[in-house]
Amino acid sequence: MIPVNRPLLDGNEKRYLAECVDTGWISSEGPFVRRLESGFAAFIGRKHGVAVCNGSAALDLAVAALRIGPGDEVILPSLTIISCAAAIVRAGAKPVVVDCEARTWNMDPSLIASKITPRTKAIMVVHIFGLPVDMDPVLALAKQHGLWIIEDAAEQIGQTYKSRSVGTFGDAATFSFYPNKHITTGEGGMVMMDDGHLASRCRDLRNLCFGNERRFIHEELGWNFRMSNVQAALGVAQLERVGGFLERKRQLGGWYNALLAGHPMLELPVDNAGYARNIYWVYGVVLKESVKFDAREAIARLRSRGVDSRHFFWPLHEQPVLRRMGLFDGEHCPHAERVARRGLYLPSGLGTTQDEVGESAEALKAILV
Repeated sequence: MIPVNRPLLDGNEKRYLAECVDTGWISSEGPFVRRLESGFAAFIGRKHGVAVCNGSAALDLAVAALRIGPGDEVILPSLTIISCAAAIVRAGAKPVVVDCEARTWNMDPSLIASKITPRTKAIMVVHIFGLPVDMDPVLALAKQHGLWIIEDAAEQIGQTYKSRSVGTFGDAATFSFYPNKHITTGEGGMVMMDDGHLASRCRDLRNLCFGNERRFIHEELGWNFRMSNVQAALGVAQLERVGGFLERKRQLGGWYNALLAGHPMLELPVDNAGYARNIYWVYGVVLKESVKFDAREAIARLRSRGVDSRHFFWPLHEQPVLRRMGLFDGEHCPHAERVARRGLYLPSGLGTTQDEVGESAEALKAILV
């Protein structure tokens, strides 16, 4: 089976992990955590980075640090991972969804204004798959209405929007270091910002809000969202090679584009949106209506040919757990609904070889005959 993702761990990962073991620094107090925070902040172009145990925790911290809570509303795309809505719901706020664009699969900025109410507190921008959200209109709306921007850049490490790094637009930005991301720590994530007070609040919240004068006297409830030194050691080694990883991703996308170009039954990812080139975090395709089966069947047929693949995200407004909470009654997002049912992505991890790309592309074409 050709895996949908295979990370590359052939740099300094083993050496740095051995250093953690040899020194005994395996907890969150170890030096690799600080090295990753400062190094990643410098790479993205933010003043502060707060490392956490995963990308979902980063979203929880961002929402809490901005004091979003009961009575507040946060606008976000329907086509995204459930972690985004979960962070809002757990804070007691209400998620309000907008549809995605038909071709970029990112949230449609033109739909945001109609969802703004006096209760709107923030816009949660989520950059999906390979292209960033068109940020200029989002920034203009946030400024006009005095809204926070939470920027989920989990899938966009190293991407730019009009030559500016993705992850530098939000009042708080979040990243994930899951194994399928451009940099991995196994599990891990980071919250980033320029405001020193906000950074300090995130550090407190990730560390149970221990007291300053008496450690075990707490004025506020936080979480144990700390990243271990062992995780950070992997991340430091990965960060050393991120430029090559980004080139590799675009190379994988180019291989697929060449093999699948012009196929009458497939919508391929947009290579260049004008404001950004695709970074191909994953290589996604959407089955056209002429295909008589959906992505679920396509994934099963690909597996029978030895190729693993994955569905696109399922729309938030159709998530059973959120609908049972009384959310999204009557909501309809036709583009998100279509690509969720007809979209899938092919093996495209950093360790995917050119031969595996060729085999995967041929398998996809074969099941569409």
